[in-house]
Amino acid sequence: MLRDIIRIDEEKCNGCGLCVPNCHEGALQVIDGKVRLVSELMCDGLGACIGHCPEGAITIEKREAEPYDEIAVMSEMAGKGANTVTAHLRHLKDHHEYGYLEEGTTWLEVHSKELSFSIDEVLAAVNGDGGKVKAPHGGHAAHGEQGQRGVHGHGEHGQHGAHGHNGGSCPGSRERVMAPAAVLAPVPGEIPSQLTHWPVQMHLVNPNSPVYRGADLLLAADCVAFSLGSFHNSFLKGKSLAIACPKLDHGTETYIDKLTVMIDTAKVNTITVMMMEVPCCGGLIQMVRAALARAARKVPVKAMIVSIDGKILSDD
Repeated sequence: MLRDIIRIDEEKCNGCGLCVPNCHEGALQVIDGKVRLVSELMCDGLGACIGHCPEGAITIEKREAEPYDEIAVMSEMAGKGANTVTAHLRHLKDHHEYGYLEEGTTWLEVHSKELSFSIDEVLAAVNGDGGKVKAPHGGHAAHGEQGQRGVHGHGEHGQHGAHGHNGGSCPGSRERVMAPAAVLAPVPGEIPSQLTHWPVQMHLVNPNSPVYRGADLLLAADCVAFSLGSFHNSFLKGKSLAIACPKLDHGTETYIDKLTVMIDTAKVNTITVMMMEVPCCGGLIQMVRAALARAARKVPVKAMIVSIDGKILSDD
């Protein structure tokens, strides 16, 4: 895939190494007197290293490269300690990379017992203002206003709170709970929406949000609702929704982490997985199975296959 990767002009590079500690992903090393990009996977393409090169040897170019993987980066970086992790998360936050910030903080939460440092202290340092994540134009995260903390702070009962960018840094991912349209104001001749919350994309959802606690979870492939005309009334009604595309979404390892939190911490009641008939969609049920293998709780799972022309092919 095409993405932004740094380029090092070796004729200009004098091997001073000033850029190396400013690559929080650890993608740069001095080798044979020159700075080298040792991992394209670890390079986020945001260019924190550029301003630290006195020779102007580093630029950013767009080219074919393996997709950046925040989960791989975080699992590698966690062993380097709290300061490195804090610098990395600040870097993502400062560059408004809220999707990656979500993945990284979710990974920390799920693996907190394995870490040698406190994730609360790291996230407090990332926030820098006592816990609230400031939204654009000086606003505050919705969950910050309710007394929950941080990018991934703790609520009043010690449970993990909302992810910070859900609340304010990215307006489109601010968490909202609403009554179904059918309850609010049904319009004659229109099929009302049964959606009760936002966001719903797996990279953006908070797995311990109140909307998932004790709920019947509907995990649907992105295309299902477009193929199935009865999706809202027949399948979404009464359920809490999350959507994903196992083929096109990056960093889906974090989906397994989130599903595990939904099962063990949010204690979802049931999981219904709705997939398209295309083979790649089967990755969705594989994620659920992987989460169940990690989770301490067990919940009933229903797998449904939808045809491209909007028919239910199987319901197991």
